[in-house]
Amino acid sequence: MTKTRALLLAVLPLLTVIAAPTAHADGNVRCDAGPRDTWRPLAELRKKAWMEGWTVQKTQIEGDCYEVYGRTESGQAIEAFFHPVTLKKLVVFRRGKEIFRAPGFSG
Repeated sequence: MTKTRALLLAVLPLLTVIAAPTAHADGNVRCDAGPRDTWRPLAELRKKAWMEGWTVQKTQIEGDCYEVYGRTESGQAIEAFFHPVTLKKLVVFRRGKEIFRAPGFSG
């Protein structure tokens, strides 16, 4: 076996790991929110998050959920998902780790 081939065989598994897509904190969060014409406005969600003491940096639609990027009162960066119809907080991540999940939510 040549040195080049041996090096390639040694490095190939590492390249596979590096080239693999990165996992997102949210994974595949699903809200089963129904038609968008029944969803509440994002402005209401921003107000709700503000009332909880969060500083909202960004709100967006992710799949069939509302997603909020912000900071808690203590300054922790968070990513949270809310149901677009009820505005119920479903799951919250900090640094890619789940820190809150609503009871019974499996999405």
